[in-house]
Amino acid sequence: MKISDEKLKKYLHEYFGFDTFIGKQKDVIINLLDGQDTFVLMPTGGGKSLCYQLPALIYPGTAIIISPLIALMKNQVDSMRAFSASEGIAHFMNSSLNRKELTKVKEDILQGRTKMLYVAPESLTKEENIDFLKQLDISFYAIDEAHCISEWGHDFRPEYRRIRPIVEEIQRKPIIALTATATPKVQHDILKNLDILDANVFKSSFFRANLYYEVKPKVEPEKQIIKFIKLNSGKSGIIYCLSRKKVEQLAETLQINGIAALPYHAGLDSATRTLHQDKFLNEEVDVVVATIAFGMGIDKPDIRFVIHYDMPKSLEGYYQETGRAGRDNGEGVCMAYYSYKDIQKLEKFLQGKPISEQEIGKHLILETVAYAESSVCRAKMLLNYLGEILEEDCGNCDNCLNPRPTFDGRNHIVKIIKTLISIKEKFNSEHIAKVIAGVADSAIKTYKHDKIKEFGIGKGETASYWDSIIRQAMVNGFVTKDIENYGHIRVTPKGSKFLETPGPIKLSKPHDFTRVEDYDNASLPQNVGIATADQELFNLLKDLRRKISKQKDVPPFVIFQDPSLLDMAIQYPITTNELKSIVGVSEGKAIKYGEEFIYLIKKYVDEKEIERPQDFVIKSVPKKSSLKIHIIQSIDRKVDFENICDAKQIDFDDLLTEIEAIINSGTKINIDYYINNVLDEDKQFDIWDYFDQAETDSVDVAVDELGEEDFSPQEIRLMRIKYIADKGH
Repeated sequence: MKISDEKLKKYLHEYFGFDTFIGKQKDVIINLLDGQDTFVLMPTGGGKSLCYQLPALIYPGTAIIISPLIALMKNQVDSMRAFSASEGIAHFMNSSLNRKELTKVKEDILQGRTKMLYVAPESLTKEENIDFLKQLDISFYAIDEAHCISEWGHDFRPEYRRIRPIVEEIQRKPIIALTATATPKVQHDILKNLDILDANVFKSSFFRANLYYEVKPKVEPEKQIIKFIKLNSGKSGIIYCLSRKKVEQLAETLQINGIAALPYHAGLDSATRTLHQDKFLNEEVDVVVATIAFGMGIDKPDIRFVIHYDMPKSLEGYYQETGRAGRDNGEGVCMAYYSYKDIQKLEKFLQGKPISEQEIGKHLILETVAYAESSVCRAKMLLNYLGEILEEDCGNCDNCLNPRPTFDGRNHIVKIIKTLISIKEKFNSEHIAKVIAGVADSAIKTYKHDKIKEFGIGKGETASYWDSIIRQAMVNGFVTKDIENYGHIRVTPKGSKFLETPGPIKLSKPHDFTRVEDYDNASLPQNVGIATADQELFNLLKDLRRKISKQKDVPPFVIFQDPSLLDMAIQYPITTNELKSIVGVSEGKAIKYGEEFIYLIKKYVDEKEIERPQDFVIKSVPKKSSLKIHIIQSIDRKVDFENICDAKQIDFDDLLTEIEAIINSGTKINIDYYINNVLDEDKQFDIWDYFDQAETDSVDVAVDELGEEDFSPQEIRLMRIKYIADKGH
C-alpha cells in the first residue's frame, strides 16, 4: 500500500495526536505498508508500538499482534481504546476471557470493527483459534517482545519458537518482529526462526540521553534506598531483587519506613500479582519491589527510577530492565548496588546445568562484573555490548560526572596484547587477567600458563583490576570478544598496529569497591526533573486524571500521559480544538476525556487571571501512603491466616502482632471470616462479653479470668482484634 508523507502525517495526528514521527518510526511504517517483512530493534521508550499500531489502523483487515503477557495486552488495548472513540478498535484473545466475552470479541472482529487483535502464543496454538483466524482478512502479524524467540535472549519462551509454522497454517502475511534489546547473535536467531532473514532491519540507537546510570557499593543498601526514595517523594520506581525472600523483606522494610511499596514475584498468586501491578499503574503505590517476573507487562511511562538491589544475570537483561525508566523522555535514574557476593550467588544458580549452559551463564555474569567495576562511561559500555558504538561519553552517569583519575595506559595495553598472542587468543578475560596478575589457579596450571614469560607481568595489581583494563581495551577497539566461542578475547587489527608502535592512550583507574565513602555522596545530574509547568495546575490535572481513571477502571496514563498534562499546564487549553494541539492528545481522546479537563483549566485560568501561556516550575508530585499492605490485601480477599503466614514466612503470633499494629494505627479491617471458622459462637460471645466489662485489654489477665483450659491466648487475641476493630473504628 503506497501512501504519501502528507497523508501519513495526517493519520498520525488524527489517530494519536502527534505531529512528527520519532527515530525510524516513519521508515518502519512505510516498509510494513509496502508489504515487506520487517525487523525493529528500538530501545524501550523509543515508540515501537506505534510502528504496528498506525499501520493496523490504516491497512484493511485486522492485524494479529502476538504478545507474551496478558497484562501487556490489556494495557495496550486500553491505550488504543483511549485514543479511539470506538471500543471495538482493539481486542485481546487469551485465557482471561470467559465464553461470553470471547463471543463479543469474535463478533466485533467478524463485523470489521477490530483493527488490532492481541493474542498470546499459547492461544495461537489452539485449534479452535486457528480455525477462527483462518476466516479473517489479516493485514499483517506483529510479534512483540521478539527476543523471547531466542535461546540466547534474556527472556526465552519456548512457545515463541512455534509462531512461524502456525502463521503459515493460518495464512502468510507480512511479519513485523519488534524488540527493545538484542545482541547481534539474538537478532540473527530471531530472523532465522521466523524465516525472515531477508527482512528489512531497522535498528535505532540504544542510547537514551535521559537515563542516568550509577553503580554503588552494596554497603547498607536498605538505608541508601530509603534515603533516595524519600528525597524523591511521590515518584514511581521499581526495585529488582534476585530472590523472592529479599523482595518480601525489602518491601516490608520500605512499608515500615512509610514508603508506599508492594512486593511482586512469581510465588504470589495470580490475583495478588495483578492487584499489586494495578495499584502501581493506578498510582496507589509508588514503588514495586520485584524479581524479574515484573516488568514486561508494565506500560507505565512515568517510572522515574529503577534500582537493582542485586546485580542482574546479564547486561542485556539489565539494559531491558533499566529501560523501563523515563519512557516519556522525562527523568530516569538507574542505580545498581554491587558486591562480589551477588556474583557468587549468580554462579550458584548455574550448578547442575549442562557444561555449555554453565559456560554461557558464567560469560554473561562476567559481563556484569566488568560493567560494575569499570570506570568507563556506563552508556558507552552498554551500547558496546549491544553492538553499537557511542563516539562521545554520555555525560550523564556516575563515571562521567564523577570521573576516576586517568593515566597513560600504553604499557597496560601492550601487556594485554602480548599475553593474548602468547596464549593463542583462546581464553576469556577472566583467564587473561589472572595470567597477567600472576594468579596460578588450577585452570592456569592446567594450560601451563604459569610457565609463560607473560605470567605475572602485571603482578602489582589484582586480577579484577586487569579485567577492568581489558574491558577498557575492548571499548577502545584494541581487542574484541568472540561471542561464538564463550567470550574468547582476540586482538583486532587496531591492536596489532598499536603493538607495533604504541602511543599515548588515556585509561581510567578502576573502581575500588571496598571504599564506600567515595560513592556515598555521589551527586545525581542537575538536569533531572520534570519540565517547566504551572505546578498548581499540574497537580490539579493529575488529581482529575486519577479520579477519571478510577471511574473508567483504567490506569491514569491511559487517560493522558504526563507529557500531555505538562503541556496543558504550559499552554492552558480551554477549547476542544486547543486541547487537540496538546502533545499526545488525539481527536478521540479530546472527545472522550477532554470536557472535564477543559472545564478545570478554564476555571483555573479565570480564577487566577492568567494570561495564556505562562510558565512555572514543577519538580515533584504528592506522596501517597501504605501500611502492611500485603496483610491488609490478604484479609480483604479472605485468605486464611495460615496461608498468609506461609506467604510471609512468619509464625501465627507474629501475624497477630502485625494485625494488632494495623488496627491500632487506625486502619479498619474485618477478620470475621477467619474467626467464624476457628471459634464457635459461644466462645466468641464469652470473650466479647469479657472485653465489654474488662478494665484492661491484657491477654494474660483475660486468660486468667476466662480460664486457660478453655481459652487459648491466640483465641483471645483474635477476639480482641475484632473487638477493637468494631468498637474503635
